Amino acid sequence: MNTWEMLAVFIAGISAGTINTIVGSGTLITFPVLLATGLPPVTATVSNALGLIPGSISGAIGYRKELQGQRRRVLKLSVGALIGGLTGATLLLKLPSTAFETIVPILVALALALVILQPRISKAVQRRREHTGATARSDGGPLLFVGLMLASVYGGYFTAAQGIIYLSLMGMLLDDTMQRLNAVKNVLAAVVNSIAALFFLFVADFDWTAVVLIAVGSALGGQIGAKIGRRLSPTFLRALIVTVGTAAIVQLVLR
Repeated sequence: MNTWEMLAVFIAGISAGTINTIVGSGTLITFPVLLATGLPPVTATVSNALGLIPGSISGAIGYRKELQGQRRRVLKLSVGALIGGLTGATLLLKLPSTAFETIVPILVALALALVILQPRISKAVQRRREHTGATARSDGGPLLFVGLMLASVYGGYFTAAQGIIYLSLMGMLLDDTMQRLNAVKNVLAAVVNSIAALFFLFVADFDWTAVVLIAVGSALGGQIGAKIGRRLSPTFLRALIVTVGTAAIVQLVLR
């Protein structure tokens, strides 16, 4: 990389770390930039996954207040994220690079629909619980565990819009605030990125320059994103998720 390319990758890392912490889909910023520097798609994907680990951890730390009281939930869901992330990383090296291209925009579109409808769904579920006398499970039950594990398979494979899928599933199946769910999302993303990256270290090619630049940039971005994201109202955060998700769908379709 020349100096300008390195600067572009660094700025992309800051942007990705920021948007990942608030919403997700930061890979849609870093991945095209890495490709523009001449890296092959798989090498760019692996380098991106490695570089985004500090950003995910930084964002999770920035949301530490919202994580209070969620230890049991986070630990259980992290197991599913770990299994899914490792599976996705393995598939990246086994399947052709176009394997997920058709299904991913559909997944993101469904996730956005759930985000938009989440307040109505939550009210309907609450009314049903009141009618039947049932109580909400704090961990979302088997359905959420399996859903997040499958989303993590995709996350280990590519990561773009992974956070949006997480938020849509948790918003539908957990009775909690968007900010607290966003905090859990950041932890799960850190788990997936970390397990995938550890796998890639031993079996895949990556570019150390790109990794370091994105790592430093995303760590800074994670703190910026936490400061901004924690101040957003649930309505604005939901609107931002839909906006970013729509842009992600357009970019994924046009790639």
